[in-house]
Amino acid sequence: MNKVAIIGGGISGLTLAYVLANKRPDLEITVYEADDRPGGKVWSEKADGFLCEKGPNGFLDNKPKTLELCSSLGIDPVRSNQNSKKRFIFSDNKLNALPESPISFIKSDLLSWKGKLRLIFELTAPKGPSDETVADFIIRRLGQEALDKLIDPMCSGIYAGDPYSMSIKNCFARIKELEQEYGSLIKAMIAIKKQRKKEQGAQVSAAPGGTLTSFYDGAQTITDTLAGKLGSRLKLGVSINSISKENSSYKLETSGEPVNADAVVFATPAYATAGIFSGFDNEMKEVLSKIPYPHVSVVCFGYKKEQVSHPLNGFGFLIPHKEGRNILGNLWDSSVFPNRAAEGHVLLRAMVGGAKNPSVESMDDNKLTTMVFDELNSILGLKSDPEMTRVYRWNKAIPQYLIGHTGILEAADTLLKKYPGLYITGNAYRGIGINDCVESGYKLAENIASNIDDM
Repeated sequence: MNKVAIIGGGISGLTLAYVLANKRPDLEITVYEADDRPGGKVWSEKADGFLCEKGPNGFLDNKPKTLELCSSLGIDPVRSNQNSKKRFIFSDNKLNALPESPISFIKSDLLSWKGKLRLIFELTAPKGPSDETVADFIIRRLGQEALDKLIDPMCSGIYAGDPYSMSIKNCFARIKELEQEYGSLIKAMIAIKKQRKKEQGAQVSAAPGGTLTSFYDGAQTITDTLAGKLGSRLKLGVSINSISKENSSYKLETSGEPVNADAVVFATPAYATAGIFSGFDNEMKEVLSKIPYPHVSVVCFGYKKEQVSHPLNGFGFLIPHKEGRNILGNLWDSSVFPNRAAEGHVLLRAMVGGAKNPSVESMDDNKLTTMVFDELNSILGLKSDPEMTRVYRWNKAIPQYLIGHTGILEAADTLLKKYPGLYITGNAYRGIGINDCVESGYKLAENIASNIDDM
């Protein structure tokens, strides 16, 4: 019987193991997770009547594989309500609603008239190189003000990243593709809108395509269910220290007994995978070590509804770096999903840190929560201290796809060709979201199932 060892019990490794086990029940599949819990950064915690998300709070329902996985697992996703479509940018010391139509965009105060008129020149802006920074792309096509007030906070909200170093090709591939295909983002939007109206009468919204989706008991529902389905195939509290080649198979030195496997999948963060490759292939170690992970802290406040002046009638808000604030943004989870707060209460979840604000990592919890309270108070009007406070720290949070990321992927793929049966997967490479990890799991399961007998 062929043995498959999957290192890492986050959403990527768990999905791969579950799908592969269904495709090839004849394989001996084992997932090794160093932590004492499965799920990785998908982590929901019930705290004093509130449901806090330490990591992602869901996924968009516009990718079929995650919904297919939910159906296979027998779990029911919960779509967010209409508040999730209402998003705000904190700019010029006030919350500005992201426009949901061309007319509302013209009327909004988010961009100055000069910034709005600058968008006209997008129709004739030249195409850029095959890859460039997000900042270079946006400044060329939409102007500096659009970068500062619209795209910079989006980069912070999704990646906790810096648009002046992020790769447009790897972070926002579809936007780059639209430029290459249509020559203009505005022309692309008009063409897509016409096509969608023709097909299904879809409306344009400020929110990304698809509906934000999670589960009644939080995002961790999907990883807990996967772990339950895997049963004894999942080994918690077992770390992998090194790998070596042993005849036609691979030998893993673990915190327990050594493990031999015909195929090994690294579903760990890039820095962890690099550490395991140390001494086995130092070139691969160096390649994967080039993917940085900034620190991000998540601070959750629970309040009685009447203690917050703002109606919280939306998804939340993001803050451009130029505003000089410390928090990246604040999500109103209880406004968009059920069971996030008890009746008459609200949950506020703030993100702090990221690539542009590394100093947060050195703050103690008291200083951090005081800073978050002061900034939220000035924006939302908090009438008291919170009833519930939780601080979650990710010392290495979200992988950054910087300029040169394509070269990292190509180099890693080339190096792996020397080792039939070795694979890398996870959010460090071709997409950071739950949807990306699930889709990669399905693709890799198909690859291994089709090729393992020939190794």
